[in-house]
Amino acid sequence: MENRLIHENFLLHSDVAALLYHDYVKDLPIIDYHNHLSPGLIAKDHQFENCSQVWLAGDHYKWRAMRTLGIDEKFITGNASDKEKFQKWGETVPYTLRNPLYHWSHLELQRYFGVNELLTGENADEIYIETTRQLKEKTHSTRGLLQIQNVEVLCTTEDPTDDLRHHIDLKSQNVPLKMSTAFRPDKAIGIEDSKSFLKYLEQLEQSTGIKISNVDDLLSGLDSRMDYFHENGSRLADHGLEVLPYHETGAFNIDHIFRKVQNGDILSIDEVGYFKCEILKHLCKGYHHRGWVQQFHLGAFRSVNTRMLKLRGIDSGWDSIGDFSQARSLGRFLDYLDSTDQLSKTILYNLNPADNEVIATMIGNFNDGSMKGKVQFGSGWWFLDQKDGMEKQMNALSNMGLLSCFIGMLTDSRSFMSFPRHEYFRRVLCNIIGNDVVNGELPYDEKWLGKILQDISYYNAKDYFDGFEN
Repeated sequence: MENRLIHENFLLHSDVAALLYHDYVKDLPIIDYHNHLSPGLIAKDHQFENCSQVWLAGDHYKWRAMRTLGIDEKFITGNASDKEKFQKWGETVPYTLRNPLYHWSHLELQRYFGVNELLTGENADEIYIETTRQLKEKTHSTRGLLQIQNVEVLCTTEDPTDDLRHHIDLKSQNVPLKMSTAFRPDKAIGIEDSKSFLKYLEQLEQSTGIKISNVDDLLSGLDSRMDYFHENGSRLADHGLEVLPYHETGAFNIDHIFRKVQNGDILSIDEVGYFKCEILKHLCKGYHHRGWVQQFHLGAFRSVNTRMLKLRGIDSGWDSIGDFSQARSLGRFLDYLDSTDQLSKTILYNLNPADNEVIATMIGNFNDGSMKGKVQFGSGWWFLDQKDGMEKQMNALSNMGLLSCFIGMLTDSRSFMSFPRHEYFRRVLCNIIGNDVVNGELPYDEKWLGKILQDISYYNAKDYFDGFEN
């Protein structure tokens, strides 16, 4: 069936929205300031063998949909052939109507491969053959796929123990694409799983040459890795947390907590939270000292299905939105840093839409006039990076902050085919503003509105992350 869904004015429901999109933001480059792409595949300009490898592997959004439809796991993460997996995905797509996967899938097929048909089980084989043919061309290598989408800068996410050799390699190749990384020390504070934590400390010792026997050693090791990341161009940190914990320093003895972990003793919830908080305080002061941006992804309830977690591992589709209380500890933690003027540029990502207004008002507490949009309400992510989630995030930000200062979209993805989500976001954004004009809620000052939309889509992020290009 011909794809008449993704036409030039897709999601643009007024002439004003269409003009603003096509004349002002459509052709802007992409700064994707947070993703989980493989830097190794980018550095060696990897060529995928087929569409299943580039499109289905690692994509737990698609996996969850296929499982819901009753498709056997062998066609998802199992030992079925790539062609068989693609066939099953083709059979699934028509049943994803009203899920963002329906829009994304057809947008991606069209933008990367010029496929102008709606994917079904009937034409999956034909589309598999055509996309596989194109993926063998140099235009569709990893860097070719990024170039198709006009990606100017991207920032991957690495553990402190990473040697960053792929980032160093790409930089030495003197290619136009700029690739940075974010320092992601989640494992360095994950004491709730003492066995995994102690194994991680061994890795950190190997990376730093520092024997980690106590908390001071741990902090020294993390400082050493921050310095290494900084020397190699990193200017961002990122944390994935249920909540940003806060305790007053001295409420517990952190060295005693560390020894309990070493001995395999059971920790209380407060002891875990206190340890995380104290290490985070040290890290965040280090980010401020180095002039980094810090990011906090809040609210995911991870690894809920323990049976399937054991069978398929983490990041395979068993996570959901959590309903954690955010405001008090978040506010107190940010205030702790701000009280000594050690609060870095900060981006807060919220996974529970019930907390949108909490985050939208929280950022205003710490935007102190020292710079434009110092503390940001990050774009809708994970389960919220779809039309409704984007609209709710931007409406909350508009009502309680300044949408005009927003740094816009990111993919937060492991897929090289996810970059049309920036187009999706820009279309949704232009439609919101276009509707306001049509409804008489904004003046139709085309050039001014166009400038604001360009800022949100590209220029605000370019200014905010000015260290990316160093």
